[in-house]
Amino acid sequence: MPLSTSTHTGRSRTRGRFPRRAAVAAVAAAGLLGALTACGGGGGAASGGSGTTHVSFFSWDNQQVMQPIITAFEKANPTIKVDFSYAPPVPQYISTLQTRLRSGTAADVFIITAENKVDLMGNKLVKDLANEPFMSNIADASKAAYTKDGAVYGAALSSWGGGIIYNKDLLAKAGFTTPPQTWDGFLGLCQKLKAAGVTPFLEGTDGIPVTVAALVGGRNQELGGSMDQQIWAGKTTFAQTWTEPLTMWSELFTKGLETRSAAALTGDQVNAEFEKGSVAMITTGSWGLGTIKTAAPKLKVAFMPVPGKSGPEWAGAVSPGYAINAKTKHQAAAEKFLGFLASKEGVSIYQKETASITTTKDFQPTLDPALSPMVPAVRAGKLYLPQVSWPTNSDALNAEAVAQLQQLAQGNSTPAKAAADLDAKLASLKG
Repeated sequence: MPLSTSTHTGRSRTRGRFPRRAAVAAVAAAGLLGALTACGGGGGAASGGSGTTHVSFFSWDNQQVMQPIITAFEKANPTIKVDFSYAPPVPQYISTLQTRLRSGTAADVFIITAENKVDLMGNKLVKDLANEPFMSNIADASKAAYTKDGAVYGAALSSWGGGIIYNKDLLAKAGFTTPPQTWDGFLGLCQKLKAAGVTPFLEGTDGIPVTVAALVGGRNQELGGSMDQQIWAGKTTFAQTWTEPLTMWSELFTKGLETRSAAALTGDQVNAEFEKGSVAMITTGSWGLGTIKTAAPKLKVAFMPVPGKSGPEWAGAVSPGYAINAKTKHQAAAEKFLGFLASKEGVSIYQKETASITTTKDFQPTLDPALSPMVPAVRAGKLYLPQVSWPTNSDALNAEAVAQLQQLAQGNSTPAKAAADLDAKLASLKG
């Protein structure tokens, strides 16, 4: 499934790109009511006359997801009351938070994401959490995602992985026993499936596909994990780093293993074909498994990594983290709330509500066995997503990349041209 730039986890709806939180519609009215009655003011609500401190919390997880955590926190901290508000991801949440930050009415605690972290961290709108005791429980990769100049501005509890999900019964027709270890092996599996009369693989291009992200991620690993920083510094280029992965990806089309009409498909349309049993393999994120199993409960499925040039690769990213408003008037209460969110109890409740692959150090999540192949890599942070890794201009470059990949899938471009056009786009954005 193609990927946009957001980094949600848990109950989700893919919209053909990256996960959108599920159950939003079911509790939208409750969430909006909460937003109207409990939105933060001046960094949080005032302390009550009874000695109760109110800490405001603005989330893009709806109240159905967060209320069990809030209830447990308030039970453990009877002098602190959490005032919850909600806006759905991604654009509405980001714009609402920006408006509240500008007007001085933002909540004490809110979510920091790939979309807003540059602004929040660069303008020091959120508090440095580096020295908070609870940060010792946060995974190193999670801390790195929200670090700038040695300060850590977000506490992320989970990450997600993206790979190939396959129909076990259909792959059995091709004599499948274990996941292929090389790209050529994957193409060979697709050829066996096609010879058996099975549509082997399908992936939409309404976002950067999982396969592309994973294959480019392999190139990033070859460069020590600093590929994008090197591109931006002029030490290498998209042409030098992306042409080979795009050449590998384009073989799916040039060898007739994936229809060129996939360029017009959304992720939801691809999911629907898989759920019907019409295609053996598609790509999606860990967050997509629940949707597929709900739609097709009898389907026997499992994940495998994208086999890259140097071994198996997973797309993916650190999920949104929790941040404290730099202007909060209730810092101690906000810190205590984040401490609970990051605790074993808090994370266990969050994981139960969201089915996320949580990454904190003192809690091992119980997950669907279909996710088992990706869990070690996700928890270790061995993931890559271009839009999250790009230092600047991720939205504009994402749009350019999607356009180029669609042209490549349709046979109207070449890998070298697509990569060179990304260099040209970056140069124009730099001015």
